[in-house]
Amino acid sequence: MIPAQFEYHRPDSVAAAVDLMREHGDEGRVVAGGHSLIPMMKLRMAAPEHLIDLQGIADLKGIEVGETIRIGAMTTQSEMLIHTGLADAAPILLEAARQIADPQVRNLGTVGGNVANGDPGNDLPALMMCLDARFTLVGPDGTREVAARDFYEAPYVTAREEEELLTAVSFAAPPRGHAYEKQKRKIGDYATAAAAVLIGAEDGRVVSASVAMTNVADVPVHSTAAGEALIGTACGEDAVQAAVAAMQGDIDPVEDNRGPVEFKRHVAGVILARAIARAWDRA
Repeated sequence: MIPAQFEYHRPDSVAAAVDLMREHGDEGRVVAGGHSLIPMMKLRMAAPEHLIDLQGIADLKGIEVGETIRIGAMTTQSEMLIHTGLADAAPILLEAARQIADPQVRNLGTVGGNVANGDPGNDLPALMMCLDARFTLVGPDGTREVAARDFYEAPYVTAREEEELLTAVSFAAPPRGHAYEKQKRKIGDYATAAAAVLIGAEDGRVVSASVAMTNVADVPVHSTAAGEALIGTACGEDAVQAAVAAMQGDIDPVEDNRGPVEFKRHVAGVILARAIARAWDRA
């Protein structure tokens, strides 16, 4: 189908984009990579009268690597994959990005669009929760930061205000023990379940652990209890099973075309156990 008629805007600065968002309100929509919005417009499930394209805003692009890693919202997933410094500082990002859809999607899909859309099936929201990332939001009232773990409120509902623009994500360099494990029906599909795991180790024991899950609830899930179950252990079978059991208490999958609830819980447990094993091996 063909989208309904709209007026196209291509601002060249964050301030100009925010002004357009404030001017057009509910009649305007921001587009980043377009993989979520454009199909909805073609199906007439969304019909914005004003489309605000962020591709022309240079300040929304780029990757900075140091003690804190900062990624501009319009950085594509493909750009993350070819960034040498990011590969060394946060390899879990690249491991997850390689599993997002297919190369065509990754060439246009942006970090900001993936995390700001509020889709529980997207890969980066749970990963950002695992990393304890912070999202920078700019609106008419200025700039503020929101923790990724506080950002997701319901399916497609986030802490971002209507007139705010997500401009960057930032997080501290993570520990070396990492894994992003994903089970899906076919290339390009959403996960049946996916797990992001970060583990820090000293003297053969876990000293820090973070666990987050994708597409097993109506929002991405950061399972504090699962991470705590690993602290002080050597990630033996009992510890892994304790973490899996804790995670099961935090998720709430629903039946759909990827399977019944019991199947999804089983897959989530298998995927998390695999992710913990790989993260521990790397730690």
